[in-house]
Amino acid sequence: MSALTVLFIGGSGTISSASTRLAVERGIDLHVLNRGASTTRPLPDGVTVHRADVRDPGSMREALAGLEFDAVVDWVAFTPDHVRADIELFTGRTGQYVFISSASAYQTPPARVPVVESTPLRNPYWQYSRDKIACEDVLVEAYREQAFPMTIVRPSHTYDKTLIPLDGGWTAVQRMRDGKEVVVHGDGTSLWTLTHHADFAKGFVPLLGHPRAIGDAFHITSDDAPTWDQITRALASAAGVEARIVHVPSDVIAAADPAWGAGLLGDKAHSMIFDNSKLRTVVPDFRATIPFEQGAREIIDWYDGDPARRQVDPRLDTLMDDLVQRFRVG
Repeated sequence: MSALTVLFIGGSGTISSASTRLAVERGIDLHVLNRGASTTRPLPDGVTVHRADVRDPGSMREALAGLEFDAVVDWVAFTPDHVRADIELFTGRTGQYVFISSASAYQTPPARVPVVESTPLRNPYWQYSRDKIACEDVLVEAYREQAFPMTIVRPSHTYDKTLIPLDGGWTAVQRMRDGKEVVVHGDGTSLWTLTHHADFAKGFVPLLGHPRAIGDAFHITSDDAPTWDQITRALASAAGVEARIVHVPSDVIAAADPAWGAGLLGDKAHSMIFDNSKLRTVVPDFRATIPFEQGAREIIDWYDGDPARRQVDPRLDTLMDDLVQRFRVG
């Protein structure tokens, strides 16, 4: 049986990089199309690289002239226009087109948990999520009307060693190392599913070229759902300190910083737990095995490896000082 020939548009990002490595390890003939920008996640040996601007259809056609694929994955499609351009380019040239959506597209706040793939898609709080929903609508119509062989994948909060899940990134970690309080939204007890990108890859790569994935949607998440207080304390422990947490209502944060608030009210403020049973009907051996405590150590080790990575945002640091002053207890 010949190897699958797969194209990743993107492939060196937070979520995609582990899938790139695993695809190569499993013998997939992997092609990656990107602009060749420098990255902290270099592509593995064995990848065929094509250079093009993914937002320039002419550049894409030139780079991929004459090529056909068993599967195409667009890791960097965010709007319906991006998806329509892909449909035009890849119709008749791929056996499967995989769109990377987002679990934030699910009903927010959820009416019930755990979330399943049939949970309604509705997020009135976050434009990013509404754009992903609109992309899915375009693909569903293309599948129904043209039999376009699409598969939708919805990651939840997927991280690697470079991505700190706390809002504020390194600013929050540095505050903890400096003995300052750190802001956690709500009362810190909402449950949040965090998925290491290596675990995501174990569920994702087997979907490539899988006939039962065509026309369907799957989320791929861990079953690990710590509270936000636990997430904060895990990072503090990995950083060698204890967390001093101050709880601030999400709507107060949103009023003080609309961008921060959009991600809270549109996603992180609500408990999100997922049922991966549907994925396991297609990938029966899927199991996420990396707890966030391990991931937190990887994150801190990576940031500690180079002082240039440890950037503090002065504006956000000042905002956190203000919120802490207002909501500190005692």
